[in-house]
Amino acid sequence: MEDRTILEVNDLAISFQTFEGVVQAVRGVNFSLKKGETLAIVGESGSGKSVSTKAINRLLPKKNTIIESGEILFEGRDLLTVSEKEMQKVRGNDIAMIFQDPMTSLNPTMQVGKQIAEPVMKHKGVSKEKAKQRALELMDLVGIKEPTKKYKHYPHQFSGGMRQRVMIAIALACEPKILIADEPTTALDVTIQAQILDLMNKLKKELDTSIIFITHDLGVVAQMADRVAVMYAGQIVEIGTADEIFYNPMHPYTWGLLASMPTLDVGQTDLYTIPGSPPNLLNPPEGDAFAARNEYALEIDFHKEPDLFKITDTHFAKTWLLHPSAPSVTPPNEVVRRKEKYESLQSGKSQAIRVGGEAIGSRT
Repeated sequence: MEDRTILEVNDLAISFQTFEGVVQAVRGVNFSLKKGETLAIVGESGSGKSVSTKAINRLLPKKNTIIESGEILFEGRDLLTVSEKEMQKVRGNDIAMIFQDPMTSLNPTMQVGKQIAEPVMKHKGVSKEKAKQRALELMDLVGIKEPTKKYKHYPHQFSGGMRQRVMIAIALACEPKILIADEPTTALDVTIQAQILDLMNKLKKELDTSIIFITHDLGVVAQMADRVAVMYAGQIVEIGTADEIFYNPMHPYTWGLLASMPTLDVGQTDLYTIPGSPPNLLNPPEGDAFAARNEYALEIDFHKEPDLFKITDTHFAKTWLLHPSAPSVTPPNEVVRRKEKYESLQSGKSQAIRVGGEAIGSRT
């Protein structure tokens, strides 16, 4: 993975005009993406994950979308200010998207092979025959057997997993620099889900593509992500490396998400659930949006929005519990156990390296 930033989202705020009023769907979001990196964005439904990423490709409805503030810098160019003609050159070519539901994202009246070839002809300006050859190569690449035969099939002739493979082939047709995957495995069974994730990891390495992976499934995140951004009520409340988020989380919302994951521990009978529901973003609450659901909430949480506190150079969390004057609290047992197990494993690795070093030294 190159240490080169390919995408920056700065202070992005997006609202939607509805019959009931203005919904503040995204409220000051900041994140970046490096070349060859996978950034996972997690959170409950309605937290702003899809809205934030659809804004990158300018796919939000024009009639009722209000970009309140922010910039989306792709290789230094602000995508929010370029013309629609310029955006058409970016979509599918430089930045591609795998949508959440392959059942409704494919054209039911068009052969799947032609749907894969279409972006190649549009963006690369090649002949139909060359575009068809590229489509057949992509179908083979994503694991669709007998591509020459399947090229002429229609979406209804494919299973859910195979349709998702077609969606991935379409997204990869022009070898994009960034691939946005919006919950691409939600409707699939666990076996097919594992195959799709393995395929995406393989293609990422082969093509050096950067990935933004949107999901509410933390098990998927563990397999895919280099870094993780946790969203709640239209804001990023914690961001860090995958290890930092999984084994040293600092925000109570992240604690709740991790504690809600089933484990293989013998004797586990109940799954933890975060109490309450996300706030109504027609009228976001004063202070910390998570305060009403947070058993660790402080008095200040109900009156003042927390800062984004720095934990390490790569790890930040938006919670008053990180303020120097805040009381010390203990995370849920599952989170503590996860951290202790990780530290034990890391200590074991370190010990093995140290002992190995001594053994090498003694032989020389």
